[in-house]
Amino acid sequence: MKIVIQRVTEASVKIENKVIGEIRQGLLLLVAVAKGDQTKDIDYLVEKIINMRIFADQEGKMNLSVLDKNYAILSISQFTLFAETNKGNRPSYTKSAKRDVALDLYNEFNQKIKESGLEIKAGVFAAEMEVSLVNDGPVTIIIDSREK
Repeated sequence: MKIVIQRVTEASVKIENKVIGEIRQGLLLLVAVAKGDQTKDIDYLVEKIINMRIFADQEGKMNLSVLDKNYAILSISQFTLFAETNKGNRPSYTKSAKRDVALDLYNEFNQKIKESGLEIKAGVFAAEMEVSLVNDGPVTIIIDSREK
């Protein structure tokens, strides 16, 4: 799995001009599932993300996690993170998991975030969405479960 983590002051997702999920301070996650991903990938990523110290403490140092701050998470499925662009001008997505497998793992990922006690909102898997955010910092981090 590959996830783009963005620290935000606010983020939302719309489908057909209707807001279906929004958060104030927290993390916007763009989540991609690759062929061969399993629950162990989810466990690794959830643990890393909820404990990643990327929020400022009282001294302004990035020393606190989303869990420490009890902020929210907005999770968006994003299979295009596995785009292969080395040949031609049309990206290939052969590294992405099949739709049904990806959906199951994406839902499992979101459920494990929820089980951590954090508020989580999500987009709709495989839907055309409009994602808006105000990146805080900016802080943007890419994490891949295959690069432990």
